[in-house]
Parts: sequence; C-alpha cells; structure tokens
Amino acid sequence: MGFLLLSGSTIALPAYAAAPTLPGYAVTLTAYNAVPAQTDDSPLETASGAYSNSEVVAARSGNLASALPFGTVIEFDGLNISSGNTCGYGVVAPRIGYRVIADTMNARYTDRIDILFDTKANYPTTDRGMKNAADMLGICKGVIIRVVGHIAINRIPKTQVELAAIISGNAGALALK
Repeated sequence: MGFLLLSGSTIALPAYAAAPTLPGYAVTLTAYNAVPAQTDDSPLETASGAYSNSEVVAARSGNLASALPFGTVIEFDGLNISSGNTCGYGVVAPRIGYRVIADTMNARYTDRIDILFDTKANYPTTDRGMKNAADMLGICKGVIIRVVGHIAINRIPKTQVELAAIISGNAGALALK
C-alpha cells in the first residue's frame, strides 16, 4: 500500500487516542517475609485469603485500600526514588517484577507498599555476611507504582513469568493494561 502526496494538498490522518495514563502513586516501598514475627499468627495466608506467595504478593497500607483493592496488579518505577535514599532497590529490583496486592499492612503505616520476599532470598554483604532481600531493600521513599490491571484473588499466578504473560496477553487471556 502506498500514498501519493501532491504538493499543496493535505491529507487528514485519523486521530488516534493517546495511550491511557495508568494510575500512579508515590509510595514508600518496604519488604517483609512470611514469618510470624513480621505478620500475624498465620503467615502463609494473606489478608485476602490468598497463599503468601513470595513471587507475586505485595501488601498495601490501609489508606490505599480503595485505590488498590485486593487483586490489583502493580508495577514499580524505581527511577523516581527520592534523592538521598540509601535503600537497596537497585539490588533487589530483579526479584520485584509485577506484584498483586493480596495483603494489608499494619494500620500504623500509610502510603506504603510492602513486597513479600522469600526467607531464602539472600544477598552477600560487604562484611562477608548474608542479608535477606527484605533487609537489603530497606525503606525506599518516593517509589512510583502504577496500576496495570486487576486479577481475581483466587487466580493469582504462582510465578512472575505467568503473571507477566497475563499482563502482556501471551497467556491466552486478555492483557491487563
């Protein structure tokens, strides 16, 4: 197919709608492990009733409940982390991926997302010790999260690969974006 444009003529091209702007929120990003000292007395079950899957689960502070109900799929933009932060986002970012909101944080926290990490996700430290990913992340202020879709709590995938395939539309389901 070709187009011929003659000098002095104009062609009206169809107007395309701009890509939808995904809702974004600046939050403080922290992490936790599914252990009784960091959760309630049933660490393998989230507040939504879903299994505490460290591959895909995240918790949100109570004040974000209406904006980020259970089943909300989010992505992270760590490039906007406030200057002066000494958090370990860059180290643990490959373990974060997309996350599904399936848990709630303690009521004392606001404007916060808590990533669930595996207790065996450890990184070497400069003093030849090991540090869990939750401790390595620390407290990251000014992280931008974006809502990319919603998924039924009882259909949360088990892995990042499965979740990414759903989001991109390559899992035989509609893309979430």
